[in-house]
Amino acid sequence: MVRAWLRPLLALSACLLAACVLPASGIPPQNVESSLESAGVDPSRSALLIVRLEDEATWSSGTARLDKRFVAASTSKIPHTLIAIETGAVSGPDEWFEWDGQARFLPAWNKSQTLADAFRHSTVWIYQTITPRIGSEALHGWLASFGYGNADTGAPEDVTAYWLKGPLRISASEQVAFLRCLVRHELPLPARTYDLAVPVMLAEEGEGWRLYAKTGWFSSDEAQDIGWYVGWLERSGGDAPGTYVFAFNMDVITPETDIPRRPAAVRQALVDIGALPAS
Repeated sequence: MVRAWLRPLLALSACLLAACVLPASGIPPQNVESSLESAGVDPSRSALLIVRLEDEATWSSGTARLDKRFVAASTSKIPHTLIAIETGAVSGPDEWFEWDGQARFLPAWNKSQTLADAFRHSTVWIYQTITPRIGSEALHGWLASFGYGNADTGAPEDVTAYWLKGPLRISASEQVAFLRCLVRHELPLPARTYDLAVPVMLAEEGEGWRLYAKTGWFSSDEAQDIGWYVGWLERSGGDAPGTYVFAFNMDVITPETDIPRRPAAVRQALVDIGALPAS
């Protein structure tokens, strides 16, 4: 039985899924395989989709893989941040989380920090603190209303791990569709939530451009490791101004060399298509 408070969200899902489907632009997709190769990425083991929102111009690589779903990993911190702020599970990006003293995977995780810090450092334990405050059923409802992949949060006991090892899965195409709705403020959220959450997602900026992004890494002993880099670029100047939404995933074979290639590959493609100035 669907809880009464979830019905409005689920009712919105059908509308949002229709609104967030990527429309055809009439402009043939342009191939960016050479950009990935320049960044040391095998196009046969990766997928990249870039869409310029102003005219729906599209650049892509890995056509057969664009619609294949993979575990969302830390790219899910984008919707999770929105949901946490909207539901009041956190007071805002400046909410403080005290470190419990337990040493974890990355040095940046081993200290007290804000929600904004946790997004930038991809601090898993903080989001594992937040998701139980929201609850598995509510998280599923929100993810479904966002059209976010399969929106599967698993059983209640999976509430701190469903995005790390599954069952939450999403494709590159679905990532771009979700981000398109986020950028255009077409998700079922008030302006306050966008105003508080979106600045947290700013990764880099330069003269005339801002890049909002999130990495992700699905690591498993039983399955192929997958690296993600998703987000959008806002370019106000240059020869090709506009908003470029992107999603990239790749097989991670050797983490030491492959993990840095996630943002590098996307940046190379954005430079090659004229969206980002060469550094």
